[in-house]
Amino acid sequence: MNHLTSRQIGIPCVMMRGGTSRGPFFLASDLPASPAERDALLLSVMGAGNDLGIDGIGGGNPLTSKVAIVGPATLAGADVDYLFAQVRVQEGIVDTSPNCGNMLAAVAPFAIEAGLVPATDGVTVVRIHNVNTGKLIEARVQTPDGRVTYEGEAVIDGVPGTAAPIHLAFLDAAGANTGRLLPTGAPIDRIGGIEVSCIDAAIPVMLVRAADLGKTGHEPMDSYRLDRGFMARLEALRVEAGRRMGFPNAAGMVIPKPVLLAPPTRGGTLAVRYFMPHDCHRAMAITGAVATATACTIPGTVASALAGHSALPGDVTFEHPAGRLTVRLDPEAGQSAPTASILRTSRRLFEGTVFARPLDPPRAAMAA
Repeated sequence: MNHLTSRQIGIPCVMMRGGTSRGPFFLASDLPASPAERDALLLSVMGAGNDLGIDGIGGGNPLTSKVAIVGPATLAGADVDYLFAQVRVQEGIVDTSPNCGNMLAAVAPFAIEAGLVPATDGVTVVRIHNVNTGKLIEARVQTPDGRVTYEGEAVIDGVPGTAAPIHLAFLDAAGANTGRLLPTGAPIDRIGGIEVSCIDAAIPVMLVRAADLGKTGHEPMDSYRLDRGFMARLEALRVEAGRRMGFPNAAGMVIPKPVLLAPPTRGGTLAVRYFMPHDCHRAMAITGAVATATACTIPGTVASALAGHSALPGDVTFEHPAGRLTVRLDPEAGQSAPTASILRTSRRLFEGTVFARPLDPPRAAMAA
C-alpha cells in the first residue's frame, strides 16, 4: 500500500477482463498479509453494503465483483500464485473457497506485465498455482517480440469483438476442494427424490436435470432468479449436496455450484444453466465447465446419462445463455480426471490506484 490521501488507503490496481468476468488485479505484496485486514480492504474497494457496489468499483453483478491476487509462486513447479476472491457486496462477504477460471485467463498476462514472469518471443507458458484449490493450471499467452498482446482473432461467446487467444489447461483438476472427484463416493445421490451428481473437478458442482425441477434448461437466465420457489428449491438441494460433499456450512459459501442440465438444441453436447449460486451465470464459468465436462466421462452421472458417455480424447460443447463453450478433454496417465483445456481471452482495461476507506479495529474484526 503506497498511498494515503485524507486517511483513505490507496492500493495499486489493474482492472482486467478475464474471459466473461471482470475485476481488479492486485499484487499480493500490495495487500495486508492478514486475511482479515485484506478482506476488509477488498470489501471497501468493491463497495460492500450495496447491491450495485455504488461506493466502490464492484460492477453490481457477481461476474464483475471478483478479485485476483497474484504473487510469486509458493509451490514447486509453478511460476506464480493466484488467489481468487468472490466479493459478495450486498452481504459484505469475501469468499476465497472457489477458483474462478474466467479471471484465471488474465492472470498470466498480468503476471508477465508485472515482471513476475519473463516473456519469451512468440508464446509464453505460465504455470499458475491456484492458492484456493492447490491445483496447477498452465496458461499459454501470445507474446510476440517478448511483449503481451491482447489483439487477435479469437472469439469467445459472451464477449464482444476479437482478441488474442489464451489457452488454459487444468492439470489434475480432480478433488480441487474435497480431495475426491466424487466427494460422496457415488455418481448419483438422491436428495428429496431428485437425482443429482456431486462432482469436484476444478470446482465442486451439483449437477441436476432441469426437467426434474420443472424447467426446460433453455429459459432466459433472469427468469430463474424471478422464480422464488424454484430458487428456494435449488438452494435447498445445493445446501444438502454441500453437506454430503463435506461443506457443513454451504449456505454461507458459494460452493458447491448448482448446474442445470438439459438436452442440446444447437448441436452441442449439453445445454447448461450455471448458478453462482444465487443467480444464473450470463454465460458459463470455466471451472464449472471443467467439472461438468469431466462428469460427462464418468459412467452413471446425470451428465453422462444425458450426453451419452464421452470418450477420451474428445470435446464437450455446452450451450449456455450467451452462446457455446467447448472443453477439450485428454486422458492423463495416473490421474483420476482428464486434463481439460479451454480457449479464453483477456484485456487490460485500466491501471492506477484504487482507494479504500480507513480501517478501524471494529471493521477489521467484523470482516474476519
